[in-house]
Amino acid sequence: MTTSPPQVNGHRRRIPVITEWQTLLAPVEEPVAAPTPEPQPEPATPAVDLVAQAEADAIRTKAYADAEEQRARAEAEAEALRIKAEGEAKAAEIKAAEDARKLKLANDKAAARAIEEQAARDARIAESERKRAAAERGQQDDERAHQEQQQTAAAAEADVAKAATTWRKYAIAFYAVCAIVALPVQIAAFWDRDAPWLVIAPLMLEGAALVVTKGAAAAVAANRPHWHYRTVAWVFAFIAAGINLKHGLDAFDPATAFGTAFASLAGPGVWDLHEHGRIRRRDGALTRRQRKAQSAAAKAELKRSAAEESRKAGEKEAAEKAAREDAEALANSRAEEFPEVWDEAEKIAAAVGEITVTEAVWKRAYRNIQGTEPGESIESITARRKAEARVAAALSGTPVATLSKNKNAQRANQMPRAQRGPARRPPVRRPGDTAKYVEAARKQASIAAKNVSTEEQK
Repeated sequence: MTTSPPQVNGHRRRIPVITEWQTLLAPVEEPVAAPTPEPQPEPATPAVDLVAQAEADAIRTKAYADAEEQRARAEAEAEALRIKAEGEAKAAEIKAAEDARKLKLANDKAAARAIEEQAARDARIAESERKRAAAERGQQDDERAHQEQQQTAAAAEADVAKAATTWRKYAIAFYAVCAIVALPVQIAAFWDRDAPWLVIAPLMLEGAALVVTKGAAAAVAANRPHWHYRTVAWVFAFIAAGINLKHGLDAFDPATAFGTAFASLAGPGVWDLHEHGRIRRRDGALTRRQRKAQSAAAKAELKRSAAEESRKAGEKEAAEKAAREDAEALANSRAEEFPEVWDEAEKIAAAVGEITVTEAVWKRAYRNIQGTEPGESIESITARRKAEARVAAALSGTPVATLSKNKNAQRANQMPRAQRGPARRPPVRRPGDTAKYVEAARKQASIAAKNVSTEEQK
């Protein structure tokens, strides 16, 4: 049996609903009493199965209803798919717009960062160039200053050398003038007609003084001892001055006597001053002003050193005092917070010969009383394990009580029981024998393993 299509010519067809199958039959008329006719033969009529026809109508009606329900369901599913597709398309569009916005922001940030980096790079390059230019200018200035200093030093040395040369020439000239002034009186003192050769004695005396003076100059130049040369030169000078003074007073006037005596001493004296200056310059002797400045600097340095030592001593004393106060405060706090541990620490310190409770003694006493390292206790360990259990429960979404039951349940034997009987064999683990650990149990096991590893490392 076929059913009519739900649509005809593009229009929905109305599905008839059959309520009572009797309404489809013709109404039955009640017989009316009439005279009984004579029996006549009736024509043969085909038999109609009304029940089968009613069932067929019912099936057809149900088929129409099912088809309509399927069509409505298909339309609803198609509408839902369309709405879902539109939502997904809209979501994709929104996501694409958001991604584009984020990408634009990222590109803008990257561009801004690139600009900033380029600006910073340019600034660094400019700063480097500036520093290099400043360094070059500084180097040039240093070279120029060094050259100027060298030129100044060279000029000063030239001036010093020129002054020394001039001073040397003047000293030699003065020595010669003094010798010329002193020699006539000495020659007159040694003149004798019967022994004219005695006039050589004054020349020998002045020549000896000159030779010894040159020896002193050579000793100074060679950085050798020079005091004995200068002493001999002064002895010769005093002998000549004595001869000039005595003979001048006897044969001439006092002015001649004192003048020639002064000339005998002045020439060697001026030359000795010249050599004395050379000696001080060679030895690097300081002037009086330099010695005073050096003495003042030494006194200032000594004063500064004394002040620095005093400051360091004060700081050290303050640090020691603060350390003692901190140690006393720590000892009082430990004695107040952990009286039993403190008593044990004092006993251990007395036993091992310690004056105070040291850190080693305190750790040992804490382990003896608390059973753990300082900073840990039974309460803290219990609280930490409870907190770890709450964290594991929050991560897995399982209540703490259920998680604890699961932990306890997983401590049971997970392997299948061994074969019973006289020949019992040990259990063998096979895939699928035991249930997998829950996520919370795996995380808790990992946390416990990490804690154990950390405690072992401590």
